[in-house]
Amino acid sequence: MRIRAQRLLATLGLAISVGLLVLLTHIHPSTTQELTLHEAPATLTPATLPVPQPHPLPPELAQWQDSTNSGDYFDQVQPTPVGYLVWSQFPVRVYVELAVQNNDEQAQRWVKAVLLAVQEWSVYLPLVLVEQPTAADIVIVQWYSPLRLSPSGELQRMRTAETSYELYISHVKDTPAILSHRCTIKLSPRQIVPYIQATARHELGHALGIWGHSPVATDVMYFSQVRNPPPISTRDINTLKRVYEQATRLGWPLR
Repeated sequence: MRIRAQRLLATLGLAISVGLLVLLTHIHPSTTQELTLHEAPATLTPATLPVPQPHPLPPELAQWQDSTNSGDYFDQVQPTPVGYLVWSQFPVRVYVELAVQNNDEQAQRWVKAVLLAVQEWSVYLPLVLVEQPTAADIVIVQWYSPLRLSPSGELQRMRTAETSYELYISHVKDTPAILSHRCTIKLSPRQIVPYIQATARHELGHALGIWGHSPVATDVMYFSQVRNPPPISTRDINTLKRVYEQATRLGWPLR
């Protein structure tokens, strides 16, 4: 996994490492996934950022207990310049791009696979589907990765997915301005259905707060794709719960 540094904004004086995940599948050995960060609003400065605080756990995670003591990989999760990427308002609203044409079988398979992945994660966090991307916290769209050249002129591996987040300030009349975020997941339909679902499952893990990768192949958030994609593991949920127990600036009023 390669690490690329990006600066959030000069006014913040902070940086974030962006992980580039190389998928080593037997079917598509030349695909990658990437985590990226969009710029924050220019109005954000260290003086106006909220004080980091933990949010109450959503009921599903509060009730979660691991009787197997399977552990977690929380130490692999990267906090962002504003803290951990946790959602504080539930249900989290998810938009899944519908097939452009009803007879487009590839697009229909993509939609079905993505919806199944959303359903899997909804067991652990409240998620709801919305019809418009402008109303969503997480937007999932079909994506055909463009061919790219390396600095040396060599053709780079094509990506199957890319997850990014951006910060914004939400404000309702007569209420404090809140530091918020939204995520965009771009998924290629050029995979067989089990791999589309596995990729969507993995990328949703990032969007829901696991901004990092597991070193264990039986976890959904393993750093590379495997021949037989695993279901969401106990370690994945243990890690997600620990993320949601952390302090963050997201979801709190600006100063």
